[in-house]
Amino acid sequence: MTLNKAIRRIPLYFVVALGAFLTLAPFAWMILSSFKNSSEIYSYPPTLLPDTWRLNNYAKLFTERPFDTWYLNSILVAGISTVAVLFFSSLAGFAFAKYEFKGRTLMFALLIGSTMIPFQLILIPLFIETSRMKMIDTYAGLIIPFMAPALGIFLMKQYMSAIPNELLDAARIDGAAEFTLFWRIVMPLLRPALATLGIITFLGSWNSFIWPLVMLRSEVMMTLPIGLRALTENVPGKERDYGMIMAAATLVSVPVIIVFIAMQRQFISGLLSGSVKQ
Repeated sequence: MTLNKAIRRIPLYFVVALGAFLTLAPFAWMILSSFKNSSEIYSYPPTLLPDTWRLNNYAKLFTERPFDTWYLNSILVAGISTVAVLFFSSLAGFAFAKYEFKGRTLMFALLIGSTMIPFQLILIPLFIETSRMKMIDTYAGLIIPFMAPALGIFLMKQYMSAIPNELLDAARIDGAAEFTLFWRIVMPLLRPALATLGIITFLGSWNSFIWPLVMLRSEVMMTLPIGLRALTENVPGKERDYGMIMAAATLVSVPVIIVFIAMQRQFISGLLSGSVKQ
C-alpha cells in the first residue's frame, strides 16, 4: 500500500475506530462495574476502574438467587431449539427445493407471507393452544412452537436450490434412499447456511423475553432474560443491586461471544455466499 493511499484511508480508519469504541465502551463499563460495589457505581464523577476488585457480586448471584438454574435452563432451551430448528428447517427446505408437488408454490408463498405477521399478533392464540396442550411452565412450551420458523425454511430452501439435481440423481441410481440423500449429501454442503441459521436461532432463543415471560410461572423454570428482569424488580426498603445486575449481564454475554467467535468464519461465509455469482 502506497503512502498516499494510506493517507486517504485515514478517515475510514477513524470512522471504524470510533464505531468500535462506541460498541465496546458500554460492554467494558458493564464488565468493570460488575467488580464494583453500589457506592462506586453511584459515585459522581464516575470512575472507570474499581477501587478494589471484588467477586462478591458474582457470588451473590449463586447464593441469593438460583442463577445456576436459570443458566442451565437457557442453555437447554437455546441448545435444543437450535438443533431442532436446523433439522426441521433443513427437512422442509429440502422438500421445497428438490421435490415437485401440488401446491408447492402457494405453500411457499404463504410461508414467506407469514414472516410479515408480527409475533404480538399471534401471541394470544399461540398461548391458548400451548395452554390446551398442558405446556405452560415447561421446556416443551418454550421450544416446540418455534421448531420450524419460516425464515429458517426459506434460508435452507434457497441454499439447497443451488445444489445440482444431477448430484442427487446419481446417488439415487446408486440406490441411496431419500433421507440418505438429505443427510449424507445435502447436509454436508450446507455448513455455511447451517452456521448462519444456527447463530441466528441461538441468539434469538438466548435473548427471548416476551414468550418466556408469558409461559413461565415458577422461579426454577426461569431463563436468563426473565431472571435479569427479576433482579431489576423494585423491592420495598431495598435498593437495586446494580453490581449484581452487571455481574449477571456479564455472565449472560459469555455464551453469545463464544458461539460467535467459534462460528464466525462459517457465519460470514454463509452471509456472503448468496451475493457471489457462481
